[in-house]
Amino acid sequence: MERLEVLKKIGENVKKARLEKGYTQVDLVGKIETRIDTTNISRIEKGRTNATIHTLYRISQALEVPLSEICNLEL
Repeated sequence: MERLEVLKKIGENVKKARLEKGYTQVDLVGKIETRIDTTNISRIEKGRTNATIHTLYRISQALEVPLSEICNLEL
């Protein structure tokens, strides 16, 4: 799997988990314990940035889903 495909799939996973919780991007940012902005969430969801594993962990904690769900690359 190519780098861009990985980033896009992780972004899709974040967006899916966020929408399943009924959160907007602003809601998600408010639930993340450290500073992150909605622009960064948007870039992650669109696969346009390579988020650190720590950022993905914080997102998974805010969404109350396992990190493995966010990082699942199965199609």
